Amino acid sequence: MRVWVARPEPGAGRTGAALAGLGHAPLVAPVLAVRPTGALPPEGPFDGLVLTSANAVPAVAGIARGLPVFAVGARTAAAAARAGLRPVIEGPGDGTGLAARIRETMPPGARLLHAAGAERKPEPAASLARAGFAVIAFVAYRAEPLPALPAAAGAALAAGALDAALHYSRRSAATALDLAEAAGHGGAFRALRHYCLSGDVARALEAAAVPVHFVAARPHETDLLGGLVR
Repeated sequence: MRVWVARPEPGAGRTGAALAGLGHAPLVAPVLAVRPTGALPPEGPFDGLVLTSANAVPAVAGIARGLPVFAVGARTAAAAARAGLRPVIEGPGDGTGLAARIRETMPPGARLLHAAGAERKPEPAASLARAGFAVIAFVAYRAEPLPALPAAAGAALAAGALDAALHYSRRSAATALDLAEAAGHGGAFRALRHYCLSGDVARALEAAAVPVHFVAARPHETDLLGGLVR
């Protein structure tokens, strides 16, 4: 299949390589650019670090050594380990599950630093706050929409040279749709088979009446890529 990967780097290139290894033809054309904010983390002390994206790791790698790190899933856990953070406790891939893992491990009242993006979901912070944890947010990066549809994606949509699109976040899915429509390719975008990492991601497209072909049973890339052969 000819598959558009719209997620930002560095994940987009990795996904493209995985698609090629499965025999697909990837078009890696992100619609979001991830940029560090350059902000300084709030002062501690903290009892633990919460990571819901690998993009936040560089901003905290120098200040969080020795703290238990709670990573949302396997990719984020691996990035934290590569940065020398220890110990790393891996979550099941979603914010609600990560909150449950933290509650199992840390006592209520623990002070946690949540390093995340400017646009973030309520979980795990909401569940943790209700359970008595003090969660301090630190905006480590921003994922900014590109000003226009990537030229490669526009050319492929215009030529009917794509079969499907992979969507890893609600924001990237909505941005891909907005940019495609602004470029005059909304019909071609809607005609693609859309594969979504989770129901939350799919809702961004469904709200715009874009049919979703497949939603991964778990928010894991292996489950998402596995849907391409069904």
